[in-house]
This record gives sequence, structure tokens and C-alpha cells, in this order.
Amino acid sequence: MGTPPGDLDRLARGAITIKGQIARSSNAIFLVEVNLDGATSLAVYKPRRGERPLWDFPPGLFKREVAAYLLSEALGWGLVPPTGEREGPLGPGSLQRFIEADFAEHYFTLKENPAHHEQLKRICLFDLIANNADRKSGHCLLAPGGVIYAIDNALTFHAEPKLRTVIWEFAGEPIPEAMLEDVRHFLAAGPPASLAALLESPEQETLLSRAQAVVEEGRFRGDAGRLSYPWPLI
Repeated sequence: MGTPPGDLDRLARGAITIKGQIARSSNAIFLVEVNLDGATSLAVYKPRRGERPLWDFPPGLFKREVAAYLLSEALGWGLVPPTGEREGPLGPGSLQRFIEADFAEHYFTLKENPAHHEQLKRICLFDLIANNADRKSGHCLLAPGGVIYAIDNALTFHAEPKLRTVIWEFAGEPIPEAMLEDVRHFLAAGPPASLAALLESPEQETLLSRAQAVVEEGRFRGDAGRLSYPWPLI
């Protein structure tokens, strides 16, 4: 999967109109309409001023949403919807294309269908590399055509181990060789400058260390008795 050029251009330059606030979120998140040259699309706007302070992550979580998109693209996986940094109606934040998904589906339902396992394994591997501290079931969206997207990636890239996820079904299984090869290509090329610019030096170093460990171990993580889950699960 790749990102259509028009998506990023509209997110980067389009006029933003707030349509409403997305409920049941710990931070202030807004559904917006983006208009560029008469073409419109919906997006999710996460302004910095709406972020709830955390003791273990610095302000500016929206930049980690952008970094997660850039990592997904650098790996060639297209897991994260197109996401960019924007100055919006409520100040700087991230803008991510809204996914028209089947919201009755989430990880716990998707994993029951073996046809989804390859995509879910890719998300699992992505989270290992990105050090995702908050992979809830509802963060896996089933879009038309059977594509599964990974959203809500703000709690990522910490230099300390923070992995919390609902995706433990593949623990101990071999990582598919094609996915390992993608990680090897990423390591050989190094993080793109746009991604590196969003991370502190220790975060860049541990990102590469985690990717290298994935290649060397060749299996999905999951030590018995040491599985860490987010809350709520969905």
C-alpha cells in the first residue's frame, strides 16, 4: 500500500473546518473537513493544546502520530493512514485522514478470521519496533476492501521499554520472512530525515536497536507471565 499524493497535499495545504469533537477520548480530538481546490475529505485533528499531560511522555504527542506514519511508510507497510503536522484552528497538531471503517470490528473480532492474520502480524511487528505503549483493540480499523489500519499511535518511540498491547496471539511464532526483509531494508537505509527530526537522539537509537533485535530474534515477543496490556482493552 502507498499513500496517494493527493491525500498528503490536501492534508498539508487544505482549509480546515471543525465538524465536531470525537467523544470518549482522553485528549481533545476533532473530526474536521479539509478542502483544497474544491476537493474535500474528512480528517482527524489532534491539537497539542488538547493533550492531557503525561508523566512519562513529553508534550507534543501529535508529533509521534506523524512519526508513526513515517515509520510505516519507511517500512513499506501502509499501516497508518496519511498523517501530517499542521497549524489548525486550535494551533499546531496532527491531521490524519479519517478512515471510513466498520466500527463493529476491532482486533478481538478481526483475529477470529485467519484471513486477517498477516495484516495483524504486521501491526504487531510495527508495534514492537515503534515501542507502542497503547495498542488497544479499537485501534485496529477494518476499511473497505479488507485493509486494516492502525490508528492512535501517540504513545510510541519512548527510549525506555513501554510495550502495552492486546496483540499477543502471535507470541513466540516466527516472523514471516517477507516482513523481516522489510525491516532489514529499513535498517540498511536508516530512518528518513523527516522521521529522525521528530525524535530525540536516544529515541532514534532505541528505534534502531528494537528493529535490529527483531531481525536477530526472528520471532514475535511474548514471555509467559510478562504480557502487558493497555486499559481499557478496547
